[in-house]
Amino acid sequence: MDITLAVSPPLGHPCPALIVGCFETAADSAHFAEMDEALAGIPGELYRLGEFSGKQNTVKLLHTFGRIPADRVLLVGLGKRRDADLDRLRHAAGTAMQALRMTGIKEIASTLHLNAAGMEEGIQAVAEGFLLGGYEFSAYKTDLPTLAQVQTATLLLAGPEEQARCEPAVRRVRTIAEAVLFCRDLVSQPGNVATPSYLAERAMEMAGRTGLECHILDREELERNGMEALLAVSRGSKQAPKFITLEYRGGAQDDRPVVIVGKGVTFDSGGISLKPREGMERMKDDMAGGAAVLGTMMAVAGLGLPCNVVGLVPAAENLPDGGAYKPGDIIRSMAGKTIEVVNTDAEGRMLLCDALHYAHRYRPAALIDLATLTGACVVALGPFASGLMGNDEGLKRALKKAGEASGERLWELPLWEEYGELMKSDVADLKNAGGPAAGTISAGWFLSRFAEKMKWAHLDIAGTAWEEKGRGYLPKGATGVGVRLLVEFLRGISRGK
Repeated sequence: MDITLAVSPPLGHPCPALIVGCFETAADSAHFAEMDEALAGIPGELYRLGEFSGKQNTVKLLHTFGRIPADRVLLVGLGKRRDADLDRLRHAAGTAMQALRMTGIKEIASTLHLNAAGMEEGIQAVAEGFLLGGYEFSAYKTDLPTLAQVQTATLLLAGPEEQARCEPAVRRVRTIAEAVLFCRDLVSQPGNVATPSYLAERAMEMAGRTGLECHILDREELERNGMEALLAVSRGSKQAPKFITLEYRGGAQDDRPVVIVGKGVTFDSGGISLKPREGMERMKDDMAGGAAVLGTMMAVAGLGLPCNVVGLVPAAENLPDGGAYKPGDIIRSMAGKTIEVVNTDAEGRMLLCDALHYAHRYRPAALIDLATLTGACVVALGPFASGLMGNDEGLKRALKKAGEASGERLWELPLWEEYGELMKSDVADLKNAGGPAAGTISAGWFLSRFAEKMKWAHLDIAGTAWEEKGRGYLPKGATGVGVRLLVEFLRGISRGK
């Protein structure tokens, strides 16, 4: 979809459909009174009759019958004015895309952004919602509907000064949205396609387009590096493990980089500790953290941020053949710490512990990992927030701030030393799982042993990487979570320089 800006009066702009944001109190909405008068009081009557309430993400499509140059008006609910924020605008824009999906409308204009406190921020939020809300993964559908989706969205402005000020925001959003959609596509691919080698190939291809430096460590290099925890997870699969490294140098040569690490389990059967069959098809999304790292690196390069960033993706399949690692095995990690395997379905932390230790060589200014790590996080936070743990208050604050700004919210969980009791082993330095109690925290505590003294944060995205029902700018399926959050965090670092 193409996003454009135009200086034009909302009620005088010719288009197939005009998107109008409406609060529960109609009078609070930008240009509602003028629109109501132009449309012979019909929008107001819909409120009075209860056919449209203005509640968040409700919609009503009206034909104008020539009363204004727009052929149709789509009313989109924004909820209560006092609750208005940028994420509501994103969701409203995404809801509009979903409502128009099967109408055949190819061009729209929008006044949604006029309900934001700041013009540039509103433009950015609405553009994000349009670009992300219109997404559908249809690569394997052979019988697609003939109706075309919206191809052009025009955001209406009052004057050329606003247009000049907001153009950079639109370009920035387009770059970030392309990276999110790239991430969503990777996560949506089936496990027979998105193998570790496929991830490596896509990383190399993307790096070639964007000017990133990319290197892929294969099995022999992993063995030379002593990355036995990663190798252990891959033993049950015929697919070779890969370790993807991406480097972006936009800052000064001596600036220490931010290193981001993403779990890349391209399919997780649970291994010998086999998962139940119900829902196992979803385990293709267990590489969503790795996909988020690739998407973030793509966006960072596209934006040309003035900072240094390294992306690391340990990738493997977790399957149960005769060579698979087993409960009771003791594995020596790259860091030299020994790990007693008590659950082969706790494989993500095995990959990540080697990747976190590998990250030491970059002397990172900050180290952040993302992983669909624990079902316990889904139970605790559902699909509305990712779990956050870490050892540095400043880093956690910055990530939470970026989460609020991007709409990819974080909720902090404690990482007290007492939780380490759950991970003690009688025969090794650590166990790889601590039982049913505090599963998300014990997993984070395990990873903290490998971050050591580095400034580190862990994001558990198990609940937020996949949207079950579809809402607003998050259609059903892969969400691409983490990309916008990390880009906002890195932009904050860049602004601080």
